[in-house]
Amino acid sequence: MSTNPARRNAIEAIASQPRLAGTFDFRNEKIDLIYGQNVFSLDKMEKRLPKDVFKSLKANIESGTKLDAASADVVAAAIKDWALERGATHYAHVFYPLTGFTAEKHDTFFEPNGNGTLAQFSGKALIQAEPDASSFPNGGLRSTFEARGYTAWDVTSPAYIFDTENGSTLCIPTAFVSWKGEALDKKTPLLRSMAAVNKAATRVLALFGKKHGYISASCGPEQEYFLIDTRLFHLRPDLYTCGRSLFGAKPAKGQEFEDQYFGTIPDRVLACMMETERECFKLGIPIKTRHNEVAPSQYEVAPIYESANVAHDHQMLTMTLLKRVATKHGFVCLLAEKPFAGVNGSGKHVNWSIGGAGVGNLLEPGHSPHENAQFLTFCSAVIRAVDLHQGLLRASVASAGNDHRLGANEAPPAIISIYLGDMLNEVIEQVKKSGSASSSRKGGHMTLGVDTLPVLPKDAGDRNRTSPFAFTGNKFEFRAVGSAFSVAGPLTVLNTIMADSLDKLADDLAAALKKNADFNSALQGVLKDILSKHGRIVFNGNGYSEEWHKEAAKRGLKNLRTTPDALPEIVAKSTVDVFERQGVLSKAELESREEIYTHSYVLTVNTESKLVSDIAKTLLLPAALKFAADLTPVEKTKSGGKLRKEVIGLADELASAIEALDSARDVSKSDTHAQAKHSCDKVLPAMLKVRAAADALEEIVADEYWPMPSYQEILFLR
Repeated sequence: MSTNPARRNAIEAIASQPRLAGTFDFRNEKIDLIYGQNVFSLDKMEKRLPKDVFKSLKANIESGTKLDAASADVVAAAIKDWALERGATHYAHVFYPLTGFTAEKHDTFFEPNGNGTLAQFSGKALIQAEPDASSFPNGGLRSTFEARGYTAWDVTSPAYIFDTENGSTLCIPTAFVSWKGEALDKKTPLLRSMAAVNKAATRVLALFGKKHGYISASCGPEQEYFLIDTRLFHLRPDLYTCGRSLFGAKPAKGQEFEDQYFGTIPDRVLACMMETERECFKLGIPIKTRHNEVAPSQYEVAPIYESANVAHDHQMLTMTLLKRVATKHGFVCLLAEKPFAGVNGSGKHVNWSIGGAGVGNLLEPGHSPHENAQFLTFCSAVIRAVDLHQGLLRASVASAGNDHRLGANEAPPAIISIYLGDMLNEVIEQVKKSGSASSSRKGGHMTLGVDTLPVLPKDAGDRNRTSPFAFTGNKFEFRAVGSAFSVAGPLTVLNTIMADSLDKLADDLAAALKKNADFNSALQGVLKDILSKHGRIVFNGNGYSEEWHKEAAKRGLKNLRTTPDALPEIVAKSTVDVFERQGVLSKAELESREEIYTHSYVLTVNTESKLVSDIAKTLLLPAALKFAADLTPVEKTKSGGKLRKEVIGLADELASAIEALDSARDVSKSDTHAQAKHSCDKVLPAMLKVRAAADALEEIVADEYWPMPSYQEILFLR
């Protein structure tokens, strides 16, 4: 155990902490009574609104249309009364700027009226607000002096009460746009993309003669995260500044025993999880799963599927709650993609599908996918979309943090491909050859060889954890998304390219039907053409292997290894064409996002490089030199002299690496893209050389001298 005073005190406090009692009586508190209690849901609307207003609002929610001004005043009064009953004193338009985080501005309900105060909340205040937009990233969409921005209520996402120890606030999910109407946020393009999916899917289903309701994208994002003891966290400047460790020698034990994954959840962690779930339930977030993940101190939470827009809002809330509740239990929740070297990083698997009333899940193959023409049509549209826009999908998950995770034999490679599984792949291959499929593999049953265990149904194909975009039964799982990401960006891309692919399919099918009145023959021809042209994107093998990298190159697939490589895809002609064609983002809006994300990459690497230099200079190098000085009396002994020489040599290496890093940190380039490339090619390698020398020192410097908690302490003390 460390004899460094700060580290020792933290470790002793963790070891002696009393078992934390729960903050609520989970045995006697019924989930069905608290679920959604803080949400102004449809059932509450129906009870509190006049029938005609409720009917109108319900139609707005289901179709994504605007609420008229007259109804807005009635709805606002009902929401205000409900919020006051729940103890709210303020309301806030919650929005999602291009920082990737949640933003909000609070206003009180209460205004002086001469005799005290009166609670006020109008339809206008509900529908629209005007936060100052000047300090949010805009990527050149506006001049410095242009400060006006509007938030507009998104009726498809319900208002809710957010409780804290110091009060409660009515939160209204909103879109955030400039005074010219340009999207300054993540939600606006997501809503536009969902409208595009509905419109395009409706065209295809009309050719099938199907009647249906609103077609919506659905999403179920799995969230991975680390829980680290607060006392150790605050002794690590890299963790509390950057959210990830910039130094750390490999511990004697990591994840190689594979005993963490799905293991018994520690009591203290479970208490934190249960309180987080309870807060989620109050906000109507349908949390379903919790478990230990692969790395020590890594965990996962996953919800049931919802409409993609609501799922996005709930995902942002879940991240907020994970961090807030963790502090109550003496933890810090780390959402960085790669907080620790040598163990798995964290992702956010985005499970995505589309469907609606009357047609169900359009990516549900049924028991005989070869007979399900509707499923094959929509699946073929996905294959075409991903193949044509593979670079854009990679760009949608690009960040400095996610670069450390992707391709690290724990997460999908930077090459985007689709995994279909054996059964579906067989069907697709048949369609490629003839336009139709006559059979599909059956799953059968699996005998376990133990009399007391039941016979289990066997799936027709295994799962592939190395694929970035995998079909998993009735949905696609986009596994390359980073744990700290808003899911709005990847969902917007998926919806937009899918809508465009469906439009193309509808055009081709309509043209084929004019030439050939037989629907099945026309459809078979269209699907055969799509799969023949775009089948290269399908890969069912090991995405981690070097062979796949070579094979992908032969197929002409893109391998965009870093964020500076990937981000230009956002402004590629193919991207601009599809986003403008679908009315999701203009060329100027796309250019703004590419500029913002590139600048964010530069800022991240620059901040981390400065911190690497500062920590190495002021903490680690002095510790090594002090240890070497204290070894002087024993340097004449064989072991003492050898150790001192080794420490001095590594200290010199560390000092040289620091100097090289400081020289490499060149911010003189005016062009952001040149800065990003320089950061990637020069600064990051220089940072790694500093770390290599420091980590080598950590392994030989006496523990009492080392100023920062070790990986062993951080990952295993809880």
